[in-house]
Amino acid sequence: MTENAVFLGKSQTPEYLNLKYANRHGLIAGATGTGKTVTLQIIAEGLSEAGVPVFVADVKGDLAGLSQPVKMKDFLTNRAETVGLAPYEPTEFPVCFWDLFGKQGHPIRTTVTEMGPLLLARLLGLNDTQEGVLTLAFRLADDEGLLLLDLKDLRILLVEVANRSKELSVEYGHVSKASVGAIQRRLLALEEQGAKKFFGEPALELNDFLRTDENGAGIINILAADKLMQTPKLYATFLLWLLSELFEELPEIGDPEKPKLVFFFDEAHLLFDEAPKALLQKVEQVVRLIRSKGVSVFFVTQNPLDVPDSVSSQLGNRVLHALRAFTPREQRVVKAAAETFRPNPAFKAVKVITELGIGEALVSTLIKKGTPGVVQRTLIRPPKSRMGPVTKAERKAVLQYSDMADKYNDTVDRESAYEVLQERAERIAKEEEKARLRAEKEQSRKSSRNTRSSRRTTPRRRRSNRQTVSEAAFKTAARTLARELVRGVLGSLKRR
Repeated sequence: MTENAVFLGKSQTPEYLNLKYANRHGLIAGATGTGKTVTLQIIAEGLSEAGVPVFVADVKGDLAGLSQPVKMKDFLTNRAETVGLAPYEPTEFPVCFWDLFGKQGHPIRTTVTEMGPLLLARLLGLNDTQEGVLTLAFRLADDEGLLLLDLKDLRILLVEVANRSKELSVEYGHVSKASVGAIQRRLLALEEQGAKKFFGEPALELNDFLRTDENGAGIINILAADKLMQTPKLYATFLLWLLSELFEELPEIGDPEKPKLVFFFDEAHLLFDEAPKALLQKVEQVVRLIRSKGVSVFFVTQNPLDVPDSVSSQLGNRVLHALRAFTPREQRVVKAAAETFRPNPAFKAVKVITELGIGEALVSTLIKKGTPGVVQRTLIRPPKSRMGPVTKAERKAVLQYSDMADKYNDTVDRESAYEVLQERAERIAKEEEKARLRAEKEQSRKSSRNTRSSRRTTPRRRRSNRQTVSEAAFKTAARTLARELVRGVLGSLKRR
């Protein structure tokens, strides 16, 4: 290690990664078991010693060993002596553990709004129509001032979109309820994979990745990614989101003397597998422009051709471990990889690539004026920190003294789209219930008025036209009396 460079190993001469050109990005590639992880580890160590913060995804759990000093062994001390690493002393580096699931490190969270519709559509594997509906939902949230913080916010927003599909189709374009249903099912599957813990607050503040310790050493931020790798789309989308956020939020600083942050993207092929064209263009844009923000990106992968040409052309610093060439396809990969280096007259890179031993690599870094150095067959130096995982007790001890615990360990659930839309739905339901009750009362009043009016205007009818016995007897007696009276009178008149 020097003040201006990270010592990588030795060829005929010492090989360095120049800090001034470290933000021109890099590539670490090679077959399984050839030493990629150790190369990543020693670069992280050197950057930390130079005061440069690092972010790395720990896919296999081995990089957690950066928090512990190496156990000295003969093969390590012999390698250190061979490459001229002196003094070679066991060293523990300042580490901060992170975990999307909050089990092996501090939780990392973001909001649905910060993720955005493009990355979320990729994460959910949506087609163009479904992505259009998701974009519409985000636009509606913006227009109506709805905060999308976690997945329940997005779920209830999609319900709102479906319920108002006719209204929204006029203003935003056709809304397919079938697409809304498909998105809801994908969200459910994403929740089952553990993504529910990733979306929410407190959201990550990027400045917490840009810290140094009290001695000026850069903090190495290690993301526990062993479980995350079971959901590779979530892994790739998270890292791409992180890059995008760095690109959007960090100020322009030009070409600094050393990077503000070096970002290692392990298993880089997961980022580019089946990625739509729009996403690849975004990755290319971020990689091309983020160096002016002082951020360097190293892609780590087994096959150097996993990285598209449009991105690979931006990677000035290259470390290539052994590749296997047993099939015609593998031979084409080796040839293509060899052609990316500035040739060395002393050997043919295409031949040496297949002959490299464990811990050896072809190295080409940017030198004076940012030009690529001639490729060199290099013996990589041994790490000063442990090669391998840490115990649960060691990890717990690191987390116990971390000042990030109070800030991120507890979830915050403030008012957002879920609460607003739920309150709106309850208010509408109450208003509809009141309207229904008013209508029922009005109908009841109308019925009562009609009944009373009918009683006043309609004469009372007899129940039957048939006479009772008493009525018949009374009428008969009355008629008889009347006849007798008439006869008497007439009779008296006649007698006179």
